[in-house]
Amino acid sequence: MQIVPYPHPSLRWKSSDVTRIDAELRSIVKSMFDLMYEAKGIGLAANQVALPLRLFVMNPTGDPAESDLELVFINPEITSRKGSALGEEGCLSLPDLYADVRRAEKIVVEAYDLEGQGFEISLDDLPARVVQHELDHVDGVLFIDRVSESAQRAMAPKLADFDAEFRREQSAGHIASDDQLRAELQAEAIRLTQEPQP
Repeated sequence: MQIVPYPHPSLRWKSSDVTRIDAELRSIVKSMFDLMYEAKGIGLAANQVALPLRLFVMNPTGDPAESDLELVFINPEITSRKGSALGEEGCLSLPDLYADVRRAEKIVVEAYDLEGQGFEISLDDLPARVVQHELDHVDGVLFIDRVSESAQRAMAPKLADFDAEFRREQSAGHIASDDQLRAELQAEAIRLTQEPQP
């Protein structure tokens, strides 16, 4: 498992609901936390590791020693948004790229945890921003889609560099073609969401 770089097709994939919580899913979540900490991140969505699932992990401190602040959101949904705040965001799939994004200041989220228990949590400030950013990911939306036109123009050269590097890796055979990657995502979505055989 690894964090996929922009413009990997997974980052534009609208993810499928998680239909079962089993040993494989728990292992996926553990690996996602490991990758997130290794990359010095505070949130990571499943489709950032090429898994087409409505799932993300976060720890607003980014500190693995503070594991009591780790949260896992399975099939999350924001049920309430209040206020508005502008804040800087980045993304582990778009390294060293930052821009101001306007988000709701306070949110209420409903989701399931790794035990399959539903929960509701009210968040504000940074944790609220992280959840909104990661929830966008599972819908195939990136923070670069939510910035001002001037910020988009400023980011264009860097995005072009990311794209060129990705295409070079594809040409060299290190990364599969976009069509093949989409086919793999589709197959993985079916495998991960089908009912287990008795």
